[in-house]
Amino acid sequence: MPTRGVVYIHSCPPAVCPHAEWAMSGVLGSRVTVTWTDQPAAPGLLRAECVWSGSTGTGAELAAALRSWPMLRFEVTEDPSQGCDGERIAHVPGRGVFRAAISANGDIMVRESQLRELLAAKGASLENYRYAVHRLLGTAWDAELEPFRTAGDGAPVTWMHKLA
Repeated sequence: MPTRGVVYIHSCPPAVCPHAEWAMSGVLGSRVTVTWTDQPAAPGLLRAECVWSGSTGTGAELAAALRSWPMLRFEVTEDPSQGCDGERIAHVPGRGVFRAAISANGDIMVRESQLRELLAAKGASLENYRYAVHRLLGTAWDAELEPFRTAGDGAPVTWMHKLA
């Protein structure tokens, strides 16, 4: 099923930029060249945004390919498609990966089983519940990525397509 999404590389060392492009090229099956710009939130690092189109699951493949470089800060989104939820995958150095289903308007969707597990926790305090809900929502990843997101407002976007 065709879908699309966006790769946001929020911070990347200049020497790693060609490797990130190569990794995305491998997933999409065609050469990817993006426009890299300075990342004001992290002097000396670069940022890029790429809109992609491909089959369902391409977003997860792109995120897996970019995780080869643990120093990257990135997010990959995949829009919902026929019969499939959307997805957001975020990576922050030292924190790892956050992955969540997203609705058509971009809200994180928490599964019923996740909520039941949270409610079934024995001896959990209100503070523990809050912590668990924040983990389900990826609050810590958002807090670390937000300065990088806003610093890139107005940056150029590259369009990429997966070969069928």
